[in-house]
Amino acid sequence: MVTKEEIVSVLKDCYDPEIPINVWDLGLVYDIKIDDDKVGIKMTLTAPGCMMGGMIAEDVENKLKALNGVKDAKVELVFDPPWTPDKMSEEAKSQMGIA
Repeated sequence: MVTKEEIVSVLKDCYDPEIPINVWDLGLVYDIKIDDDKVGIKMTLTAPGCMMGGMIAEDVENKLKALNGVKDAKVELVFDPPWTPDKMSEEAKSQMGIA
């Protein structure tokens, strides 16, 4: 069975093409569910109107499905609560010049 650590590793390899920081460190991932060989991700975008949302979700799903032990992966995009920069990791804030 896949572990949360393996999933987080994959999420750290998925990027919003407009921001050079991965979706995990941006704080876009709100929930990870593992049910045997199925993974569910609840995540948001930096802005509700982000035109890249579908592409980002598809990238996350495809990379998760490539993990050993994952048969299916689904990403649910949500906008409540809205994303704010305070959800970013300290490393991501530093990269963006946010104190």
